[in-house]
Amino acid sequence: MLEETAAIARDLIRFDTSNYGQGRSNGETEAAEYLGAHLERLGLSPHYVDAAPGRTSVVARVPGADSSLPALVLHGHTDVVPADAENWSVDPFGGEIKDGMLWGRGAVDMKDMDAMMIGALSDVLANGGQPRRDIIVAYFADEENGGVFGSHYLVDHHPQLFAGATEAISEVGGYSVTLGGERAYLLQTGEKALIWIKLVARGRAAHGSRVIHDNAVTKLAEAIALLGRRDWPVRLTDTTTQLVGELARILGVDPTVVGPEEIVMSTGTAAGFIQATLRTTSNPTVLTAGYKHNVIPDRAEALVDVRTLPGEEEAVLAEIRALVGPEIEIEIVHTDIGLETPFEGALVDAMVATLKAHDPGAPVLPYLMSGGTDNKALFELGITGYGFAPLRLPADLDFPALFHGVDERVPLDALVFGRRVLGDLLSTY
Repeated sequence: MLEETAAIARDLIRFDTSNYGQGRSNGETEAAEYLGAHLERLGLSPHYVDAAPGRTSVVARVPGADSSLPALVLHGHTDVVPADAENWSVDPFGGEIKDGMLWGRGAVDMKDMDAMMIGALSDVLANGGQPRRDIIVAYFADEENGGVFGSHYLVDHHPQLFAGATEAISEVGGYSVTLGGERAYLLQTGEKALIWIKLVARGRAAHGSRVIHDNAVTKLAEAIALLGRRDWPVRLTDTTTQLVGELARILGVDPTVVGPEEIVMSTGTAAGFIQATLRTTSNPTVLTAGYKHNVIPDRAEALVDVRTLPGEEEAVLAEIRALVGPEIEIEIVHTDIGLETPFEGALVDAMVATLKAHDPGAPVLPYLMSGGTDNKALFELGITGYGFAPLRLPADLDFPALFHGVDERVPLDALVFGRRVLGDLLSTY
């Protein structure tokens, strides 16, 4: 019989909540109602919020033994990025179990954590138990689109749902990596800023057989090549300085001799997450131009995903404008803040101690996430967020590659580990 956490994650994967961005989505309502039903079975009273038709988030408050303590937000998102089934070895929305793993879109990002949250709460509340403080459980829609119809909507229109909360935990942290044969855990204490831009090139529409130097597609291609190949400089923040120092210690290298990027690249699969935290990135993702083979279009567009280190947003945008030149228009599609929190304090200490209790001897290291989470929205309410979705993973699993990747999967025993760690944290913090 499938363990409860895996069964819930499997069921969630079978809801195709693909989010195509810019308001186009399959919707999250069915998944939110499924999770809400689980919350009701735990004796909670879920509150549903629809930011738009089909775009449902669900929030519930778990009373703590001492409600005078600041509340903790425990949150996940129910949407996923789309999956091209032709590239997968399994049905991406089948929730298949094989090779000791759960496969499917969302198995890693982040229906695994959504299920672990239910399992952990079930353990905490069993036999009349309570967490030490109030827990605000939230499942947001639209995280993969920056939270416009999810976390940001709730923060703007229903901030009372988070009353009394000062801290939050969510995805992409607390998972294990293998460094020089030694298992360690990365605890997410910060996120890069997000800037989604559109480049627009204009030119002269004409027959495809003519000599036209004012070609919008050519202009755009030149700009995209410059921006996509821009090698942004390495700059260490407080978090990455601390992380690189710990990596050097574990790997037995001298950071005064070996550069930070070389140290990071020697961490194996962990580098897939850490490398991009050392610098800004600017990746072209979508190109749009033209409508017929023999017609030169007068407009060409490109979407670019820019992630800057916290506080560098304006400087990076200024450099991008200079790089692409005056003939390329830059439209800001969506922005969100960067976050960085010290690797200290009562919640950090509790997360570290809980991980070490379940995996004695494994070091826990801070890291700055190259992407973003719904913690960005909660920060507007003064809530400090961390990434803590604990998973003990096999050394040969390239976990970073599974985020938004093909054949997304998570080990079944990692789900059980995460449920237990999360439950212990919620019981004691």
